[in-house]
Amino acid sequence: MKEIRLDSPLNGQLIELKDVKDPAFASGAMGKGAAVKNPDGKVYSPVDGEVTVLFDTKHAIGIHADNGADILIHVGIDTVQLGGKFFDAKIAQGDRVKRGQLLLEFDPEGIKGAGYDTTTPVLVTNAFEYGKVTVALGDKEITTVNEEAAEEAPASSEPAAETPAEPEEDLSGLSKEERVAKLIWKYVGGRENVRSAEHCATRLRLIIVDKTKLNEKAIENIDGVKGQFFAAAQYQIILGTGFVDKVYDVFVAGTDLAGASNNKAEAYAQMSVAQKISRTLGDVFVPIIPVLVATGLFMGLRGACLSMGVQFSDNVLRMSQILTDTAFAFLPALVCWSTTKRFGGTPVIGIVLGLMLVAPQLPNAYAIAAGQAQPIMMDIFGLSVPVVGYQGSVLPALVLGIFAAKLQKWLKTFIPDVIDLIVTPFLTLFISMILGLLIVGPIMHWIELAVFGAIQTFLALPYGVGGFIVGGLHQVIVVFGVHHVFNALEVQLLASTGVDPFNAIITGAIIAQGGAAAAVAARTKNKKKRALYISSIVPAFLGITEPVIFGINLRLMKPFLYALAGGACAGGIAGFLHLAGTGMGITVLPGTLLYLDHLPQYILVNVVGFAVAFALTFTLFNPEKEDEQ
Repeated sequence: MKEIRLDSPLNGQLIELKDVKDPAFASGAMGKGAAVKNPDGKVYSPVDGEVTVLFDTKHAIGIHADNGADILIHVGIDTVQLGGKFFDAKIAQGDRVKRGQLLLEFDPEGIKGAGYDTTTPVLVTNAFEYGKVTVALGDKEITTVNEEAAEEAPASSEPAAETPAEPEEDLSGLSKEERVAKLIWKYVGGRENVRSAEHCATRLRLIIVDKTKLNEKAIENIDGVKGQFFAAAQYQIILGTGFVDKVYDVFVAGTDLAGASNNKAEAYAQMSVAQKISRTLGDVFVPIIPVLVATGLFMGLRGACLSMGVQFSDNVLRMSQILTDTAFAFLPALVCWSTTKRFGGTPVIGIVLGLMLVAPQLPNAYAIAAGQAQPIMMDIFGLSVPVVGYQGSVLPALVLGIFAAKLQKWLKTFIPDVIDLIVTPFLTLFISMILGLLIVGPIMHWIELAVFGAIQTFLALPYGVGGFIVGGLHQVIVVFGVHHVFNALEVQLLASTGVDPFNAIITGAIIAQGGAAAAVAARTKNKKKRALYISSIVPAFLGITEPVIFGINLRLMKPFLYALAGGACAGGIAGFLHLAGTGMGITVLPGTLLYLDHLPQYILVNVVGFAVAFALTFTLFNPEKEDEQ
């Protein structure tokens, strides 16, 4: 078989596709290659060839190389939703390009600020023609061996592949895209069951009215469909570059779907109240999580050094405290900034409001908790209101950020443009500050203490009962898409106690999904399926469970249930040991850095989660029999 080697079209950190947080890319369904994490914002052509794909959104480029390779460069994950914002194409579809030519510039920080991952897959989409695909960046290379292409498929006694879904009527006279589009329409439940449709570089994205009308297995078996799954309330059908354009055009022909869909808004409209709250909290907290992850790593390293008897001078200790304490001391500023931005206000107003909540003129919240300071009592309409600083608080800043954004928008509706620059920020800050310090702050802080106090009590239930329940249910909550609500919980736990027991509980639940999927792969005889399963399992060891949940466990159901049992056992042990991390946002192997001073206990929790799920699945579930049913 031929081999192909590409120099990475972007500078950054070269990673394997299995580490990409998107099941379509991580599973290899879209092609073979690698991905570039934290790219620098410039895309260069890796080959001489012709630009065959360039969307109006400019987030993805397809090139047909002179040597026959079809290459896809997909900047970021789900960045099609940005509508071209932060992207500047230097070429057009149909252009001839030379190796090393600048194709595209983009703003990585802007994309991250909008809540999207900039990790960029670089794929050879016709990888079935090559025995090996290698992507190189600097002194690092990632090579993918195409075992299916390298081996001739001999006649064997293995079960035959599932028969592609075909309708009763004869479609032999139709083109491939017409046949695929017609079959998709048939198995999604007809026109009345599709609320909106759009596509990105690789996938047809649908908003479905009634999921019970879907025949997902039949869609997945259509010749030309490379996979399907639900994500962000969208039903996504993987078709591949170039082909997805053709199928989409046929799919929407004769309907009112073309050019009229806004899937992001439609997806939000389809969500339940709980999902909307979770998505909103995710949009608010995801941008600030990297800072809290870094802070947690610093705390873990310092704790590990102290536990080993390392002595620090006063100055070194003070510098380490600056690294670990600053983010939490000014946490309201971070939360208020992100919230104001999320709700359409001016971010700098959110920053200033958040800083007002922790102004040095106010009694420090930590000092009050330690009995070293007293609140300032103010009389408001005969009521005595305590005025304090809100260091380490979440809810007051969250609610105040929402109010400020809404207030600013309302003021702009009637304040003349000529004085808007001065009057609107002044009134927004003044009204929001008074409301925040005298009304919203005290009420939300009281609610915050009550809610998070109850949660802490639940997590600390004796014999690990709280951890057992949370560990068993966490991945169910992930499936329903409301897990982002826990971001606020973890931030508050870290801010108030300095540690995060929730992180320790869910890491076992995450690795358990990988354990169940590993057992399915171990018992699967079909080499093609086993290879696909393995590529989906690896991300679970990095804390990413969507590929194994939606690609393996949930589809087969029993492995998912056995993984829940493994997560419950691991969570129970974490609760019983009172295990807690020094940060949040990372679990399983990367999460090890948060437990350097409690490493044996952390390893035990992960081993139990994996082992219980693997043993139950391997013993009680036979994927070969399941396929026969």
